[in-house]
Amino acid sequence: MYPTQNTRSLLWALACGLNIVVVSAAYNPDAFENAGVTRTIDLGGSLTQVTTTYAVKALANNLDQYYIALSDDEERYTTWIDAKLKGQSDALEFKRHGFNPRSHAFLYSINLPKALKNNQTANIVISTVQSHASTPLPASAAQGDPQSLLYQTPLYVLSPYKSVVQRTKIRSSTPMIHSYTDTKDLSEYAESGSSAVSKTGATIVYGPFHNVPASSNLPFQEKKQKTVSIHYDHDQPVLTVVSLQRSAEISHWGANLNIHDELVLRNDGPTLKGHFSRLEHQSQVYFKRQAPHVMKELVLHLPAGARNPYFIDLVGNVSTSHFRPAPPVSAALLAPSKAKSSILELRPRYPLLGGWNYTFTLGYDTPLESAAKYDASTGKYVVAIPYLTNVPGAAFEETELKIVLPEGARDVTLHTPFSPDSIENQRHITYLDTTGRPAIVLKKNQVSEKHAGTVYVMYSLSSAAHFKKPIAVTSAALALFTFALGARRFDLALHK
Repeated sequence: MYPTQNTRSLLWALACGLNIVVVSAAYNPDAFENAGVTRTIDLGGSLTQVTTTYAVKALANNLDQYYIALSDDEERYTTWIDAKLKGQSDALEFKRHGFNPRSHAFLYSINLPKALKNNQTANIVISTVQSHASTPLPASAAQGDPQSLLYQTPLYVLSPYKSVVQRTKIRSSTPMIHSYTDTKDLSEYAESGSSAVSKTGATIVYGPFHNVPASSNLPFQEKKQKTVSIHYDHDQPVLTVVSLQRSAEISHWGANLNIHDELVLRNDGPTLKGHFSRLEHQSQVYFKRQAPHVMKELVLHLPAGARNPYFIDLVGNVSTSHFRPAPPVSAALLAPSKAKSSILELRPRYPLLGGWNYTFTLGYDTPLESAAKYDASTGKYVVAIPYLTNVPGAAFEETELKIVLPEGARDVTLHTPFSPDSIENQRHITYLDTTGRPAIVLKKNQVSEKHAGTVYVMYSLSSAAHFKKPIAVTSAALALFTFALGARRFDLALHK
């Protein structure tokens, strides 16, 4: 739950009047100056990509921590955030401090790799992914109507520091932009005589704005901040994976890694106005005029060496799919960038229109050698497991990964590409097990394609544990044979 407007105003007044120092985010607004701020927003359907570059200048010595600010809506929509120095691939450490009444925003502190001296500069690139920031407008559409979305964002980039110049670029996938905010009150910080907004093709630019004061405070946001709206055409379905439950089972005897997914997919585009017409749908498919908000197929990328895929829904097996496998590569999942992916084309049993759901099961096998290796220095196996299979353009609401280890695995450690909401240890029991298999369950809500990384699980497996399964099978067969042999010795015939 987010603070109400009255609550925020009261908290901000108390913070100023009582001179409260927020220890967890005690930033100095005079420590830095933003020489330039450029925000680029790439509009999409369920996901919106935002990249903000801060050209920062130190105004004192030994400054190694920089703060950024997000508004209420930006914080609520943001599902992934990353910070880097421009031109470098290593991510910077950052910490979320939550809502700060002094700044009237959600603050994040970023640790610079090297402290800056007075007048030194650095370029910090903040990348975020927003989920469900765009909404259908109109909210309903006929089967053959086009699809339009509405996106809203603050005009000025919030920052605890003064900005010498800043601008915002908003890019749509098509130049079909129906309307965008262009009013005179946007020109307060623009150069005299110049327009505060311009449009070129599919790109709208707000700014440049000069000498924007520190904006992450209540007076600025109430009196100066503006909200701009973009109403644009979107030619792809707006998809959401409501639920993803993935099970990854490791088998050393079968030399196999099995991936089993249960998904609930929803089309969050404009809801269908009127009734669905199968005749109209077939006509649109035949003449290749299908409405963009109708989802008719999915193209998924599976690991190299994936085999035996299956696609099942609530009715049964769905045969309208096509699989193009890539040859297996040793340790392909351990170095996924070096391996080609297999392609699985799925066509659901029915087209998915706005507001409709589709529940299905997807699974495949991969050779264990493509995902695992033995580390002789530690005596442990290392297995790479993809957290999810990305559904192009889709936001994920609830995700779960259950990793089932071999029976007898111990000294288990886990490395994840992000911080999960919860990690739980379980015991998984199936046929021919004796003590059951250890299992680890990871859960994460509000996920995007950026979370489609690799989970690494490490464990040790003794030689005795390797033979648990053969011993169990042998014991069961021997018990059955003994029972059958003993049963033959009894004469159950009736004698007169």
